[in-house]
Amino acid sequence: RSPSRMDCYPIGAACEAHSGLLLRGRRALGPGLRWGDDVLPETVAWRARPCHAAIPVQTATSAENATLDMLVTGPEDGPLLLLAHGAGAQMDSPFMEAFAKLMAERGVGVARFEFPYMAARRAGGKKRPPPKAESMMPSYIEAVIHCRASQTDRPLFIAGKSMGGRIASLVADEVYGRGDCNGLVCLGYPFHPPNVPDKPRTAHLLGLACPALIVQGERDPFGTKAEIEGFGLSPVITFHWAGDGDHDFGPRGGSGFTRKGNLAAAADAVAAFVTGMSADRS
Repeated sequence: RSPSRMDCYPIGAACEAHSGLLLRGRRALGPGLRWGDDVLPETVAWRARPCHAAIPVQTATSAENATLDMLVTGPEDGPLLLLAHGAGAQMDSPFMEAFAKLMAERGVGVARFEFPYMAARRAGGKKRPPPKAESMMPSYIEAVIHCRASQTDRPLFIAGKSMGGRIASLVADEVYGRGDCNGLVCLGYPFHPPNVPDKPRTAHLLGLACPALIVQGERDPFGTKAEIEGFGLSPVITFHWAGDGDHDFGPRGGSGFTRKGNLAAAADAVAAFVTGMSADRS
C-alpha cells in the first residue's frame, strides 16, 4: 500500500558528534553504497509517515534515494533494540508486536524494519521466499547506519527473530568492533533447518566476540536445548530457555508453562541483558 508522505527534517545537526560510519568489507550495500564507504549522517533525512493499519513508520532516505521503513516504539531514550523479522512474518506480525510491547513496558525501545523481499511483499509484490542470509547482511548494516544516525545517544543492540537473528549474528562482530552496538539478541535462533541437526548454521558462532543473548524454546525444532549444549559455542553467548517452548516459545498443554509466561520471561531476560551491557560499555 502506498502511504502518504509527511514532513521531512534533516538530522545532521543532531549527529555532529557522529561524523561518519566506516563500513569494511566488499559486499554492496545498495545503490551507490559499498562496504568501505564513509556514510555521513547529514546525508540522511528522516520522515514519519503512516503505513498500513495506521502504524507510524520512520523512513530513512539516503543520498542515493534508497529507503528503509522503520517502526520505532517504546521509550524515546535509553537502550534501543534493532529487531529484524523472521523469514515469513512482517515487522508488525503478532509476535513482533507482542514482544515490542513487552520491551516497552521494561523501558527498552524497539526499532523494526523489513528486508527488501518483505518490503516488496507488503507493497503488493509476489510472495517469494527470502534470499540467502548472507545477501541480506548489507540491508542489516544499512539499518544500523540509520539507527546510529538518528539515535546517537542510545545504546544500540542488534537483534532479530529467527532468520533476522541469524543475519544480525552474521554482522555482529563487524558492528560491535566498530563500537556501533553493545550486543546481540536472538529470539529463536535457527541453529539448523527444522529437525535437521546435521546441517548446523553455527560456524560463525564458535568464535563470536560480540556479547550475545539467545532466547530459545527448549524443544525448538530449529535447535533444541539438548542439541545446542553440544555445539561448543563462544563463551560470550548466554542463553535464556523458554520452558517447553517451540520456535515462538509456545509450550504444550499440560507442561506447566504458558506462552504468555514464556514471552514475559523472555522479555525480562532481554531487558536484563540490555541493561547490563549498556552499563558495561558506557
